[in-house]
Amino acid sequence: MEKAIEKAAALVEAMEYIRRFRGRIVVVKLGGSILDDESLRRKLLTDVVFMATVGMQPILVHGGGKAITRAMAEAGLEPVWVQGRRYTDERTLNIAEHTLVKKINVPICQTLQELGCPAMGLHSLGSCVLLAEPIRRTDDQGRRIDLGLVGEATEVNGSLLQALCRAGVVPVIATVACTKTGGKLNVNADGAAGKIAAAVQAEKLVVLSDTHGIRTDRDDPDSWVSSLNEPQIEQMIAEGVVTEGMRPKVEACLVALEGGVQKAHIIDGRIAHSLLLEIYTDKGIGTQIIR
Repeated sequence: MEKAIEKAAALVEAMEYIRRFRGRIVVVKLGGSILDDESLRRKLLTDVVFMATVGMQPILVHGGGKAITRAMAEAGLEPVWVQGRRYTDERTLNIAEHTLVKKINVPICQTLQELGCPAMGLHSLGSCVLLAEPIRRTDDQGRRIDLGLVGEATEVNGSLLQALCRAGVVPVIATVACTKTGGKLNVNADGAAGKIAAAVQAEKLVVLSDTHGIRTDRDDPDSWVSSLNEPQIEQMIAEGVVTEGMRPKVEACLVALEGGVQKAHIIDGRIAHSLLLEIYTDKGIGTQIIR
């Protein structure tokens, strides 16, 4: 009986949030173990279907760095990293595109369909909603750094994404982008998610990773912070507290907020129902970033 009462209480708590977010878009960036663990991914997508069922309009964005690295190894290629970015030549781009679309995007769409939720894959081998420009960087001496076919998302077809959401279809976006001249560029999935959230005026951006939100001390799990604002985040970046893999996620959240998104969240996707707990409960389980 106690368990039944707890379940009923959870439903009542969720009701307020279900009402508040009905008809609102939420952009979910998938990353980390979720993309490599089929069982974990299916559980997460079940939560996405729940969101769609109760009236929220999810948009999924994914990369696939680990899978791309494995595919490159199978092809006899060793990844080359330049300032934290994978150097991308034509062969690497072809491998990345095939991996992102065929090995990740298509299975995600198939799982959503199996769970009763219409989905559409949007990528560079079909309907591409991302436009990008090559990233141009220089070193301390002002010399150009060559990253190859690596870009930054500059434009998003927000109208198409909003139309799909209104029609009850979940867009699933793989982050190889097109250029205005007909080329293709590999873009960072975190950064793309931030741009997409801003373009569709999403209610929320949720970045799923293998870390339990943001810590004030990277080596102390107990230093996790439940809520931060933009000035606090910018200070943590300046002081070097937010670095390495967390930095692009945080920067994506800031891009989303600057573009009009109400809140951004960074949560651990390995925790059961983490997506629902962050959105539909009072306390949440990750770090929310607000203006």
